[in-house]
Amino acid sequence: MQKSQSTASSVPRSRLERLAHLGGLAGRVAGGMLAEGIRQVAKGNMPRASDLILTPANTQRVADKLSELRGAAMKVGQLLSMDAGDILPAELTAILASLRADARPMPMSEVVTVMQQSFGLGWENHFKRFSFTPLAAASIGQVHAALSQSGRQLAMKIQYPGIRQSIDSDVDNVATLLNVSRLVPDGLDLQPLLQEAKRQLHEEADYLLEAGHLQRFALALEDTPELLVPGVDESLTRENILAMDFLEGEPIESLTTASQATRDRVVELLLELLFRELFEFRMIQTDPNFANYLYNTETQQLGLLDFGATRLYPVAVTECYRGLLEAALREDHAAMSGHAQKIGYFKKDIHAHQRAKVMELFVLATEPARTCGRFDFGASDLAGRIRDAGMALSFEQGYWHTPPADAVFLHRKLGGLYLLAARLRAKVDVRIILERYLHHE
Repeated sequence: MQKSQSTASSVPRSRLERLAHLGGLAGRVAGGMLAEGIRQVAKGNMPRASDLILTPANTQRVADKLSELRGAAMKVGQLLSMDAGDILPAELTAILASLRADARPMPMSEVVTVMQQSFGLGWENHFKRFSFTPLAAASIGQVHAALSQSGRQLAMKIQYPGIRQSIDSDVDNVATLLNVSRLVPDGLDLQPLLQEAKRQLHEEADYLLEAGHLQRFALALEDTPELLVPGVDESLTRENILAMDFLEGEPIESLTTASQATRDRVVELLLELLFRELFEFRMIQTDPNFANYLYNTETQQLGLLDFGATRLYPVAVTECYRGLLEAALREDHAAMSGHAQKIGYFKKDIHAHQRAKVMELFVLATEPARTCGRFDFGASDLAGRIRDAGMALSFEQGYWHTPPADAVFLHRKLGGLYLLAARLRAKVDVRIILERYLHHE
């Protein structure tokens, strides 16, 4: 979740109202395209249609409207900016990426309505104190600080009204907008990603399900006091309200000024957590948002927040990843290719040279783990090399294949950790951490 600094705005509720917002947006995009075309022709230029659509003003209109609609509309923008960032036009990617840090809070009157619907009249009697100023706002809901009658400091995640009911239609409407506005490249099949977005969003909108994830993670991490998972107050948790312990801490980005040892330790903790999630728990919190982590400088503990995007992984998939990573450490490309085939990375008609290009991407992605000793994330250009290789595969080789959903969300998590490690300029021996979770002959 992101700290909320945007102006409060009411959430459009009905399907028709939300569709009207998107329909009006499409009209403004078209109008902006016409106006820009006239300006370019007046200057003696003959612009392409794609150049007119992808003006800063048009892409900003798309981002602003998705932010206002929140929910599925905003989440699709977030998923596209993270998962398709290497193949979307740079202008659209930059604007969509801003959605990860821009959610508009709902006004106090709507907060009262949601609380009253969930707890009935006199809902405020459940609390000694309730702050109407949100601590954070995101695509599904926003967080408020509260003090229960028992004296428990709480973070109350309150879902935007109507979000759950709008998920399927919003995703379909946004897909139509993107296709009609030609804001995505021809030949890119977004359907697998959009279907997965619907499934994930329905799960994220079920706060009782998220409460269960929180409790399972807390149990799994009982032996790791360095990591904190907020406890759940079941008496105040509903399907659309999640009452959690309030965790003290600073945004993890603030550690950029901390000592090298602290920065290294935090990234080591998160990388080891990922390997435990994949190979021990087979349960991964797949949202790489930096705001999902807090660091308590006094206790030196790392707080873990927001488990709505938790995904369960089948044993067969995790064992294939174990084999793939073992092969990567041996630099055995044939074995890597075999495990990647089982996971589903290759489409049936893939050419040999395309397969080789995919394997090159795997080799790049596993570079930190293949490095002996500490890998310097801050000094590495790894992210740029992975991006360039991905773009070459998508365009120059004429290849595009959406990996299975399990792989897509694992990529998001790993990519987010790499970005965080680079932001913190961490130096970590990834290999020695990973080897603890691989089979040994």
